[in-house]
Amino acid sequence: MAVITFTDLHTEAGLRSLESFLSGKTYISGNQITKDDVKVYAAVLEKPSADLYPSASKWYDCVASKLSTSFPGKAVGVRVSTQAPSAEAALVNGVTNGVSQITLVDADEDDDLDLFADETEEEKKAAEARDQAKASTKKKESGKSSVLMDVKPWDDETDMKKLEEAVRSVQMEGLLWGASKLVPVGYGIKKMTIMMTIVDDLVSVDTLIEERLTVEPINEYVQSCDIVAFNKI
Repeated sequence: MAVITFTDLHTEAGLRSLESFLSGKTYISGNQITKDDVKVYAAVLEKPSADLYPSASKWYDCVASKLSTSFPGKAVGVRVSTQAPSAEAALVNGVTNGVSQITLVDADEDDDLDLFADETEEEKKAAEARDQAKASTKKKESGKSSVLMDVKPWDDETDMKKLEEAVRSVQMEGLLWGASKLVPVGYGIKKMTIMMTIVDDLVSVDTLIEERLTVEPINEYVQSCDIVAFNKI
């Protein structure tokens, strides 16, 4: 069983090795296109230069011509990153320490090119993982809001410095405290007005007030909290 290995086909070194291998050949594994050609073709990001890699360039054109008859639709063009291969690419490319590598095994029973094979269980799992990653990214990119909140003490004897420290001690993902100031409300009592920025999908202002700011131990200083302004960013 003969094994052919190509590495880093997105680099000049990789294309030189491919050029050397294809010298005097039409296809990777004989005189007809096989699955080996499709695998290598998929790993080459763009057509090799005819001046620098004449054999590889001619081979690329031959494979592209054969594939165009199987897929007559107009392609818009895509490029797959070699830094973080997709799960589908990993089924074709062996990846070692971030380096793209293709190993071709010469097996008689694997000569037929099956471009329309049923989706495997591994491919289904890979698709589900992609969907979850997209959902996670979408969540991280969700909108933000700027909130202005009044925090009221129990009386004029409440230590407002400790009140502010208690409020700012509440930390959670998607919450960022901003500037604050003390505002007189009468009878020697002052309230604290404080800004905060929240990620809408991660922080509920109602939950923040009811479950974090007005319960022990913070309610030793905080009597109540009111939303003064709520603006989308």
